Amino acid sequence: MVRIRLKKMGSKKRPYYRIVVQDSRKPRDGTTIEEIGIYHPIEAEDKQIAFNEERARYWIGVGAQPSDTVKKLFNKKKFTL
Repeated sequence: MVRIRLKKMGSKKRPYYRIVVQDSRKPRDGTTIEEIGIYHPIEAEDKQIAFNEERARYWIGVGAQPSDTVKKLFNKKKFTL
């Protein structure tokens, strides 16, 4: 199954994440199919989340399931599934 989930990047105590489309059987930081956005939890509120809505809609349309955390991020940006 293909999932839309977070891939952890950054250093200790300074994390940032990439929103990626990935096979659910792959490890969290393994190879990805496509990177569709970023999430910087340390940044200012308006700069924390950025993603390509068109690509997210495409992947959801072909059956990719967003993880619970990614669903919350999408809801924060008022992105409807």
